[in-house]
Amino acid sequence: MKETLKQIISSLEQDLKACEKEADILNVKSKYLGKKSELNTYLSNLKEMSTEEKKVNGPILNQVKRELEKLVEERLEQINNTEMISFDDTLPVELEIGSLHPITIIAKEVTDIMKKMGFTVISGPEMESDYYNFEALNVPKDHPARDMQDTYYLNNEMLLRTQTSGNQIHAMENYGAPLRVCAPGRVFRNEDMDACHENTFFQVEGMVIDKGVSIENLLYVMQQILSELFQKEVSVRLRPGYFPFTEPSYEMDMSCLICGGSGCPTCKNSGYIEMVGSGMVHPNVLKSGGIDSEEYTGFAFGIGLTRLAMMKYKINDIRGFNSGDLRFLEQFDIK
Repeated sequence: MKETLKQIISSLEQDLKACEKEADILNVKSKYLGKKSELNTYLSNLKEMSTEEKKVNGPILNQVKRELEKLVEERLEQINNTEMISFDDTLPVELEIGSLHPITIIAKEVTDIMKKMGFTVISGPEMESDYYNFEALNVPKDHPARDMQDTYYLNNEMLLRTQTSGNQIHAMENYGAPLRVCAPGRVFRNEDMDACHENTFFQVEGMVIDKGVSIENLLYVMQQILSELFQKEVSVRLRPGYFPFTEPSYEMDMSCLICGGSGCPTCKNSGYIEMVGSGMVHPNVLKSGGIDSEEYTGFAFGIGLTRLAMMKYKINDIRGFNSGDLRFLEQFDIK
């Protein structure tokens, strides 16, 4: 074992010499000192050894661990000292004020419109449980609707939310009924990227629960939001849809403002672009939120903030939003 430990120390030294960035060093540290490292395997096996073997091998293993940690810390210090840049703080600085991201602007404009209509703005976690993202929304484990959303599952038995709809359950649990809330946020889906699809995008969830709520109320709210946002009457069409958490379900499309309805790659040459998924809240969802479906009804909708930004600023490719390219952001000059 002693020879093996000497080899581990020698290998670590060689790997550290090749590191040029702090991130590289941390990866090497994980390799030699992490849970899956060879050294950690030896340490875990100590409990299986006899008392005499523990007395002999325990101090050796701990000494090797300390030596490995020291080598890592020394290399980190070398890298950090190398990366330090001296500067003259007496030099004049030209201050340039940055601009807000187009989606940030759209999110605020939409939520401001909805606040005027009596909605309360709430937020929810991006790392969500299967229960809030699926089961409480009437999507059991064997439901085919799960195949509609390519989900990022995490090692801690959580997932990255595929929709902002989980906020419906959180809101009902926290506030009860009657209820009128909206929740802007980022969602994640493992999708192939193209001009109108991204694996990370933004939505705003809206929900109203009260006595006597109907689909006419939903249509009015949708039309008001879009008309106020674009400061003009927007051509929309409503068609039947399918969402497990609403019944009946509808999808609302709006005329593509990039091509004026004539057809382009962004709207897949249809002249319309899907903008809103909506419907009447399913009784099972009301039950999950602790609401009596015999007394209350409600509607819910999810608006694609990313696509709204595309329409408002005539952006023909959704991938620019997450590119980190300052040239993309500077063209809007939105302060």
